[in-house]
Amino acid sequence: MGQVLDQFAAECHDILKQDSSDSGLEKVRQGLEKFLVSDEVLNEHLGPNADSERNIIYEDAELGFCIIAHVYKGPKESGPHDHGPAWAIYGQAKGETKMNEYDVLQAPADGNPGKVKVAKTYSMTPGVAVAYGVGKVHSPTRTASTHLIRMEGMNMGKVKRDKFEMA
Repeated sequence: MGQVLDQFAAECHDILKQDSSDSGLEKVRQGLEKFLVSDEVLNEHLGPNADSERNIIYEDAELGFCIIAHVYKGPKESGPHDHGPAWAIYGQAKGETKMNEYDVLQAPADGNPGKVKVAKTYSMTPGVAVAYGVGKVHSPTRTASTHLIRMEGMNMGKVKRDKFEMA
């Protein structure tokens, strides 16, 4: 790992070990905004040779949170989702992402998807990070190529999540 990533991961570990509440998550989000604009991060993890839609660049051995570099080529749209039992922080490094946040009208139950409606829509531009606490339903849309750093409270590749659809 690079020096900037090592330092950022250690800071996140210390913050979350001491305070895993929303206020601790907010401190990590603020740190991610600074991390996003580092030349080392942009060149090493999101540079011209980066081509992975999901590249875990750090996974905390003790707390389980992950730092993930995402390079999306061309448009991509995700449906409404949460991160199961984990939080997530999206940080825009290059390009623009339109983000929707949703109100849950009906929770998922008995194998049926939950029902949601759009509560808020905004654009994420380079240097902006937004935290989504446990259970916060959101969906990103990208109309062109984008690069971002996303953090997850745990490796979501190992977690089954509920489904949501528009009401």
